[in-house]
Amino acid sequence: MNEDEVRAELEARAARLFSGRVEFLLSAPQLKFLPEPTVPEIAFCGRSNVGKSSLLNAITGRKAIARASVTPGRTQELNFFEVGEPTLFRLVDMPGYGFAKAPIKVVERWKALVKTYLRGRAVLERTLVLVDARHGLKDVDREMMKMLDEAAVTYRVVLTKADKLKASDLAKTVERTEAEAKKHVAAYPQIHVTSSEKGMGIAGLRAAVLADTGV
Repeated sequence: MNEDEVRAELEARAARLFSGRVEFLLSAPQLKFLPEPTVPEIAFCGRSNVGKSSLLNAITGRKAIARASVTPGRTQELNFFEVGEPTLFRLVDMPGYGFAKAPIKVVERWKALVKTYLRGRAVLERTLVLVDARHGLKDVDREMMKMLDEAAVTYRVVLTKADKLKASDLAKTVERTEAEAKKHVAAYPQIHVTSSEKGMGIAGLRAAVLADTGV
């Protein structure tokens, strides 16, 4: 099979898998509540209001598997979702960062939880760093990318809400983001361009998630 055929087959397999069992497992406000590290995990992180819940819903083909909070920054825990029957891997919804309206002590607790999870979770295969295509990389995104570099956790940069930009502006954002990603040792050079609302790039990202799990 050529490269296009391999990609198409992986996308079809991913679509079949995500059309099956996808269930919320638990929320972990502290490391002691993490599930047993028995299957691969793919984590999703990004600024508050980046569209993380919408992307999780789009990838899994569900309307509300990950509930979009009315107030950005509400998610203060690591939320785990199981995929497959029996469970083949898990998706992990990480706390949003950036402008969460919360006391400093709470924010610091989130940071400690996330940092420790990233550094010490042996089954964490990949992290997806979500970036709003309308705004591009912000300093808080760069801080997260640096944290992932230091933790030696490889990650993919995913542009969200790409449908909100004109094609020419989107191309410039992709070019700038690719150039910056190349400076980070743990970042994939390929940028995923997505729109949960329009379905843009979802099949490809879904296939990439499946490939990253190694199942």
